[in-house]
Amino acid sequence: MSEVIIKDMKKVYDNKVTAVHDFNLHIKDKEFIVLVGPSGCGKSTSLRMVAGLEDISGGELYIDGKLVNDIAPKDRDIAMVFQNYALYPHMSVYENMAFALKLKKTPKEEIDKKVREVAQILDITSYLERKPKALSGGQRQRVAIGRAMVRDPKVFLMDEPLSNLDAKLRNQMRAEIIKLRKRINTTFMYVTHDQTEAMTLGDRIVIMKDGYVNQIGTPQELLDCPVNLFVAGFIGMPVMNFFENCKLELRDGVYYANIKGAPFKLDDFQQKALKANKQEPCEVICGVRPQHVTIGKGQLRGVVEVSELLGTEINLHVNCDGDDVVMVIPTVDLKENVEMDSTVSFDMQPRLIQLFDKEKETNLIWYDKESVEAHSPHSRVYKF
Repeated sequence: MSEVIIKDMKKVYDNKVTAVHDFNLHIKDKEFIVLVGPSGCGKSTSLRMVAGLEDISGGELYIDGKLVNDIAPKDRDIAMVFQNYALYPHMSVYENMAFALKLKKTPKEEIDKKVREVAQILDITSYLERKPKALSGGQRQRVAIGRAMVRDPKVFLMDEPLSNLDAKLRNQMRAEIIKLRKRINTTFMYVTHDQTEAMTLGDRIVIMKDGYVNQIGTPQELLDCPVNLFVAGFIGMPVMNFFENCKLELRDGVYYANIKGAPFKLDDFQQKALKANKQEPCEVICGVRPQHVTIGKGQLRGVVEVSELLGTEINLHVNCDGDDVVMVIPTVDLKENVEMDSTVSFDMQPRLIQLFDKEKETNLIWYDKESVEAHSPHSRVYKF
């Protein structure tokens, strides 16, 4: 078992700045968890506390049921892959991979067997005698991963391991990590600022902002059920369209989302959730993903300002009463070319509209008010 339990973990620096607030997470055995968020949100600091490279200011960290707050990094049975690879330049690839095993006084025959087995898995056998300077970025990253793999760690930590690679190589290495995950049965904690990496790699994703955990969920849960305005805008490409100054209306016991004067009757599950929360009519921010906007006959109209042809789809930027509305339209669905500066009608399916409280920025449909402190938009506990 390689279970990791984090309870109320926090990091406060000597200057009284709190980098991580009350971090709570239960990582199951063999689960792949991704921490994602903007720069400075505390994701790398959280990972470094699990690794033991940063002291834990408060809370508890358990690995395999053992409290490890005060245990040295080398004794936590974890392995970490850094952003800058951190390879020894004077050592060969073989020596870099074997170094940790030599420190443990592992027999030479066992070291050689493990190094060559891992090198074969990562397809770097032909590089074993080379120095790091003779390798490409992708090859160095494989060596760094291999150096961690030979230790058979309980927990595999990765801190933005692909950020120094170009786009094509990053895609290739992302695929390699997915394959690697199938070959080695261990627990992963992975930090990135790239949401594509997060969505493709993670069993669950932890969304962080300003040192707080905003939401934890599967990639699909985060897309379908963003708990607040920040998560909704952070996850998804292109980013979600937001309509300000909308109204949630109640007519004869039925809820409508009024967007720029156009009423959208909400779906049954939305009606049920709003009634369960005894939601009063109010001003709201409405959100809809670009992929969920349909062009053609619709209640809303706008002028096409930008048209981006991306092969299988076209991204349209439409000015609708001063708001930039982005639409992702499959080219096979376009019956005719959309001219620049032309006026188009568009619509959206009511069941795909997200409703956010204008002040608290919480999702009125998915947000469970009983699970959080009413005064805090950053509470660590959310339920769906």
